[in-house]
Amino acid sequence: MRPFTTCLWFDGKAEEAVQFYASVFPDARIGHTARYGRNMPGKEGSVMTIELELNGQKFLALNAGPHFRFTPAISLMVNCETQEEIDRYWQTLSEGGETQQCGWLKDRFGVSWQVVPSDLPHLMGRASPAQSQKIMEAVMTMTKLDIATLKQAHDRAA
Repeated sequence: MRPFTTCLWFDGKAEEAVQFYASVFPDARIGHTARYGRNMPGKEGSVMTIELELNGQKFLALNAGPHFRFTPAISLMVNCETQEEIDRYWQTLSEGGETQQCGWLKDRFGVSWQVVPSDLPHLMGRASPAQSQKIMEAVMTMTKLDIATLKQAHDRAA
């Protein structure tokens, strides 16, 4: 089986979104762009799809009209090694969008993201029940996650 490709449905902003994501992620690659032709549902010559690859993950941005919208039920996780990475991705992705609790945000295109420390699953996985509770209590009080605060919550319950 070949790897999955995530299709992101946009209402006329696929090209703008792909350009934005390519500017945010240093390893981004923009692939083939397909355009609507005559007798197709979109305006002739306008962008139908654009291929995008972020950190090895393939996406297809589709301009397909207002029929469907993004929801937080599906989100893209950005695993960050440092607080500086968290700060940068948080600032850039949330610009023109909205920040939410627990490291979640919605970008200006409506796509939901989680900007998280890459070691959070390991921190939680090796934590005692008391430590897990303290970490989650700390997460619930934050919008943008803070690595030092999460580690302090872990250590306080040790």
